[in-house]
Amino acid sequence: MDQKLCLITGANAGIGKSAAIQIAQQRHHVIMACRDREKGEAALRDLREQSESSSAELVIVDISLQSSIKDLSEALLEKYDRLDVLIHNAAIFDITQKQASRTDEDIESVWATNHLGPVLLTELMWRALNNSAQGRVITIASKGLIAKPFLRVDLDDPEYRRKPFSMENSYYQSKLAQIIFTHWLSKLGSKTRITANCIRVPAVRINIDKYPGLSAMQKKAYALKSKLSLSPDQMANAYTFLATAAEMEGVTGLYYNENMKPVKPPRYTEQSQNIDKVMELTMGYLRRWLKA
Repeated sequence: MDQKLCLITGANAGIGKSAAIQIAQQRHHVIMACRDREKGEAALRDLREQSESSSAELVIVDISLQSSIKDLSEALLEKYDRLDVLIHNAAIFDITQKQASRTDEDIESVWATNHLGPVLLTELMWRALNNSAQGRVITIASKGLIAKPFLRVDLDDPEYRRKPFSMENSYYQSKLAQIIFTHWLSKLGSKTRITANCIRVPAVRINIDKYPGLSAMQKKAYALKSKLSLSPDQMANAYTFLATAAEMEGVTGLYYNENMKPVKPPRYTEQSQNIDKVMELTMGYLRRWLKA
């Protein structure tokens, strides 16, 4: 088996960490991209212990900042001439956040982290992905979109600069955009060896201690919900399958559930006019950033 080079963002906890460990257990080389160095170093130690593999490394990046993504890509391209797998796991969904927050580059943080960051990182790592025998890009969406059938990407105000902020709608808007990006990327990669697929993540158990602002009632609700939720390890199986399975070679443009089965994405995300409009909006950000 050829060793794959796999970059996973948000790999210090949850599903990202579990996927990193599983992929390392298959003896692939894992690059754990994390924002917090201390948490990242702890996750790297856990990976090496649980996988019994030393073929892993930590890189520091803030996916909400284009400057940080540029620094990461430059460092990786200087070190490696190829990238086999890119998993866009990092995301923000802070249920206690009531007001829009903005990055140091003045972009709404959910839109920046969950959508723009993955698109920019893919763009900057495209050459390395194309140097792979079969580069794979894996994006992440949410089963919660089923409960939002009428939600659309707000082409006029995706950053909540004028309308009232909603963490729930902001998060799900970014996940719609990621599905659209997957369809667009799959078409873009059709003349290359690069594939793009998206995973629909259902309820997964989380550590609610990272949300100190939760009320007692909210904590109780989450405790009840967690009993019906998947563990991060269970959900990570889908990440690992799409990243490493031989049967996924050449498979592109699909939307997978936690059981590694293709499912129907929201109809809105498949319509060509919507793909064109959302990606024109998205690439407008990238054009400005790449000129800077």
